[in-house]
Amino acid sequence: MNLKRIIISRTDAIGDVILTLPLAVFLKQRFQDCTVIFLGRNYTSAVVQCCSEVDEFVSWDDMSDNPAESLRKLNADAIIHVFPRKEIAKAALKAGIQLRVGTSHRIFHWRNCNRKVSFTRKNSDLHEAQLNFELLKGIGISHVPSLDELNAMQLLLPNSILRVDLNELIDKSKFNLILHPGSRGSAREWGIDRFAELMKLLPADKFKIFLTGTEKEGALFRSELAEPFPQVTDLSGKLSLSELIVFVQHCNALLATSTGPLHIAAALGIHAIGLYPPIRPMHPGRWAPIGKNTKVFVMDKECSDCRKTAHCACMREISAAEVAGYIHAVVAG
Repeated sequence: MNLKRIIISRTDAIGDVILTLPLAVFLKQRFQDCTVIFLGRNYTSAVVQCCSEVDEFVSWDDMSDNPAESLRKLNADAIIHVFPRKEIAKAALKAGIQLRVGTSHRIFHWRNCNRKVSFTRKNSDLHEAQLNFELLKGIGISHVPSLDELNAMQLLLPNSILRVDLNELIDKSKFNLILHPGSRGSAREWGIDRFAELMKLLPADKFKIFLTGTEKEGALFRSELAEPFPQVTDLSGKLSLSELIVFVQHCNALLATSTGPLHIAAALGIHAIGLYPPIRPMHPGRWAPIGKNTKVFVMDKECSDCRKTAHCACMREISAAEVAGYIHAVVAG
């Protein structure tokens, strides 16, 4: 099969998008002359544009007037619906895209896709990035990479220069660590107090600590994490996504729960330290960051006690001392 232009459609969150980028890397290796087009949302464009294996980014947000015509103009041979959306599937059919690949577990794909792949994400033991490869069976490819193969992939490589004022904040004589305490409700929280405990275990003469997050998140943690620690630099609400990506690239490590910034750090190759619950399918077996320098903390047990609550006892059981010990070990080399 000789495909020249392939659309990867994933219009959800940053972390999900990053875990889809291995498809772009693999497709460029398999079809060296093909053009890989990523269909996403405006707010994830800064991430996708840092992936050198994606040739074009197009935003679903900009196609509202006539999505079928917008897709037709891309002259694609195939579209892979990684994140199923009925309106995109219908538009792809109307646009006349020859190969339209989607999971058979969506009823609307039975009408709109001519290559339907049967697999389930919910109860699978595969990682999310591996599950995405199941869809390539729709274009005749059955290979699912190992986690080692995925971790070795170069997913993000920003070509932007760090702002001068941000560059001046980096202390090359210390270990530059980003703490990202919030998750905008997308992940189970560790707790602001746990981050405060951790910061007390990281001496100022060895660590330069930055806090990141949205302005709304910053308003929730500043009084406990920024004001009591004058040596900490609070960048919450001050960085665009593009600026955050480049800033993360210049730091040594990032600590967060299962959020977009954690996946950004992993994809950039710095130390990405994740905090996860043992609840399926939120657990790291499904959502761990992909990269060469990743570490996840999760209680070694199966638990669903907190499935229907925001508070997660298993997350709280991850001790600040344990996390600090790992970070000190990384610094020591």
